[in-house]
This record gives sequence, structure tokens and C-alpha cells, in this order.
Amino acid sequence: MEPTLIQRYTVSRPFGERARMNPTETEQQDQAAHANQSETPLESLASICGVLVVFLFVTTFIFQNFEIPSGSMEKTLLIGDHVLVDRISFAPPTTWAPFVHYRDVHHDDVIVFFKPNSETPGMFLVKRAIGLPGDHLHLNNGTVYRNGVMQNEPFARKPSDDGDPQDAFQPYRDDFPDAPAGPYDQVTALWANEIPNHIQDGSLVVPPGKVFAMGDNRPDSLDSRYWGFAPRANIVGRPLFVYWSFETPADEMDKQTIGDRIAFVGHIVLHFFTQTRWDRTLHLIR
Repeated sequence: MEPTLIQRYTVSRPFGERARMNPTETEQQDQAAHANQSETPLESLASICGVLVVFLFVTTFIFQNFEIPSGSMEKTLLIGDHVLVDRISFAPPTTWAPFVHYRDVHHDDVIVFFKPNSETPGMFLVKRAIGLPGDHLHLNNGTVYRNGVMQNEPFARKPSDDGDPQDAFQPYRDDFPDAPAGPYDQVTALWANEIPNHIQDGSLVVPPGKVFAMGDNRPDSLDSRYWGFAPRANIVGRPLFVYWSFETPADEMDKQTIGDRIAFVGHIVLHFFTQTRWDRTLHLIR
């Protein structure tokens, strides 16, 4: 039987030419061999370093995780709230990122800052900016007056809110700065000496470059009433929202041993679903 045209062509082509006409099989083998090659230790190290650089950049200049350690910001923030902090908005403007929306601190902003004159270097605090440079402030029975105007603060918990005996009227705390500090008021010596220099007509005047910060839980907050103004340069950002909240004992942050921390991690694993405050997930902070 006479071969067809296709058969004649196939038979007549040399083997080498047939291979050149169908290179895909060889390419696939090369690609498979390349894919099976593992990274060298140097390449793996470079990849890890790249991830670390990106992580450090993001957590240093853009966002940062912060856990609320105390009840000083209740009702706004609870112990065990984990918040995402925006580190860009309050940063000094730069020419390399003109598209970023920078702004200064506004009245009643919730801010994260380094505690001034702290015995623990690098200690972060979360409070609310009550007084800005030039403001005249005083408290009357726990109510804030700013520049002579009584402030409506729906976010604040005041001494009379729940009748707790521990929240009974305390002159220095609730009539600041008119009432002098008593022996049991936890006022730092540095602030006790400095505060007379900032009082005019019974009100505290906030100096340039400073912020007067207070916790929303006014009866139970060690804030600017006790240690003074927060320098504007100490402010690192503002919390945006709660991304996770877990029912945490008030004294948990005081436990610093490795055993205590491991035990609490185990507690979280066992009770993650039952003690997570699901209703606070993605709760916006205002």
C-alpha cells in the first residue's frame, strides 16, 4: 500500500529534525527540573530578610499592634482589647510621601504615646487628648471645663455613674487643679513642683508642644493629672479599631514570668471561642 502524504513526510524526516519540530517536551522537562531545585541557604536567608524588612517597616512607620493593659479607658476600650494603631496620621509630614494624609492632634482624639518621665523606658499609654496648646482646663466634680465651657463627654465614665464606693469624690482628682494633692494621690514629685507654673485663674494652661491627656475612666486613670503633660513628640499614633478582644483578668499584665505567660497562652487556646468578645471585633474607636 502506498503511504499517504503525511506518512511519507513523517518517514522522510530525519530524527533530529523531528526533535526540533517538537521542542515542547524538552522545555517541559527543563522547567520541571528547575522547579524541583530547592533554594540554596543563601537564597532562603535573603527571602527571610526581605520579609523581616517589610514587617519592620510596616510596624515601625505604618501600623502597630497594641494590647490594652488596664481599665483606664473604659467605656471606650476594655482590658484585653487588641487594637491596630495608625502611625502615619500624626507623624511629621515628609516630602517623600506627599500623598499621605497628615494631620495634627484634635480635641478628644484617642492617642497612643510614650509616657513622659517614665521609670519604664518605652512604656506606651492610651489616653484621650483633652487639652491642646493654649487651652485653659479645670475639672469640677469630675466634669471637664475647657476654655470656660463645660464639655459634653459621652465617652467618659464619671465618679457618680455607678455609685461605686471606691469612686467616691476625691478633691484633687475631681476638682483638678483647684484642690491640692493629698498624701494618697499618686502625683509624681516632678509634676507637683511644675504644676504651679501652669495655673492661671484656677485653670491649667497647656503650654506649646504639649497635650493634656486623660483616660475615659476618670475615677480610675493615672493620667496627666498625676504626671503632667504629654509632649507632642511622644505621640506615635491613634488606634483605629479593635481587631480582637479577649476577656483578660485585670492583673494579667502584672504577671511577667515565662511560666505565667505560657499559662495564659494555654488559657487563650482553651477558651478562645468562649471568652473572645465577638461583639467587639472590628469595633471602631472614637
